[in-house]
Amino acid sequence: MTTTTTAIATGETTSTTPVPEHHHPLLVVGAGLGGLTLARVLALHGVRCTVLDLDPARDARPQGGMLDLHEDAAQRALREAGLYEEFRRLVQPGGEATRVLDRHATVHHADDAEGGRPEVHRAALRDLLLDSLPAGTIRWGAKVTAVTTLGGGRHEVTLADGTRLTTGLLVGADGAWSRVRPLLSDAVPAYTGISFVEADLTDADRRHPRAAALVGSGLLFALDQGKGFLAHREPGARLHTCVALRCPAGLLDTLDLADPAAARRQVLAHFDGWDADLCALLADGDGPLVARPIHALPAGHRWERVPGVTLLGDAAHLMSPFAGEGANLAMLDGAELATALLAHPDDPEHALTTYETALFPRSERSARDSAESLELCFGPDAAGRLAAMMGGGWGDGGV
Repeated sequence: MTTTTTAIATGETTSTTPVPEHHHPLLVVGAGLGGLTLARVLALHGVRCTVLDLDPARDARPQGGMLDLHEDAAQRALREAGLYEEFRRLVQPGGEATRVLDRHATVHHADDAEGGRPEVHRAALRDLLLDSLPAGTIRWGAKVTAVTTLGGGRHEVTLADGTRLTTGLLVGADGAWSRVRPLLSDAVPAYTGISFVEADLTDADRRHPRAAALVGSGLLFALDQGKGFLAHREPGARLHTCVALRCPAGLLDTLDLADPAAARRQVLAHFDGWDADLCALLADGDGPLVARPIHALPAGHRWERVPGVTLLGDAAHLMSPFAGEGANLAMLDGAELATALLAHPDDPEHALTTYETALFPRSERSARDSAESLELCFGPDAAGRLAAMMGGGWGDGGV
């Protein structure tokens, strides 16, 4: 195998022998928000990288719902990426409005004020980042099946089609079940005890006016008895609801998702005595349901420096969505990693050390906040306690 030295500043490689055709100086696994932010900030400064993603195309699957973007995290990353003004045009009007109810639909908190955490749909944000990248940056349909250490900070990535790629700098931006993480850590995500069943109401203002009025222009929390409804208004008068249950991990496996009507009845059996309009957010849903158990890495997850590889986003610090930090941290990770690499173009190990030194305490704080917020939302007097907390500016960002 040819020995190479990565020249981060230009994306080129230098070597005393020819570089293999499948060698990439900087290889990013995962075209989520964090990996794309990294690629964009680098590209803005003339640095090329290759981003691998298992999806066959950018629009192969839904990309999730609304995100609230924090000024000190995702908004900062977008400024670094030169995309802040474009992002502002994607903001959902009235999206920061928040309501907190209990199981009887009694309102404990209602706030329509703008608090500096504008809401944007994840798919629109991802498209903004994708459209900002040079052609050929993303390699679609590139499912990583194995990653091998070659020594000297180099790694080999094997794809499902048998292709093998080598790199001098590998970034795992590949989410909860990262293929890159085992190079650095033995940690695996654990079930938090909370599961979501997700449903949608389309054309809600016309077809489901009571539900539309209940949710309002932004976000609804209806919490009680260790369960609840978390609903968001999305563009196009769509309401997206996460029905949340504190339950054993295997409960979702008992749902007959092939029969949405039967699955709805199964889930609603856990909400006997709840307000009918709240239950209608699931009962009247259109189309299939999505079952999603919520997992998290241990708070304070970190690793020893391993030459030539690092992680960002959920691959580094997967947490529940109840502190609103997941997407925000992923984008900030991507921007900060790019900044460190650009600051130390001839010393990527120094860059990675600088990046991880800031990453670890930041993500630990957010993970602990997330775990505490989960317990608040599914503990005693959840609606009352959450309403009291809202004065401190707590947001969602991931639900």
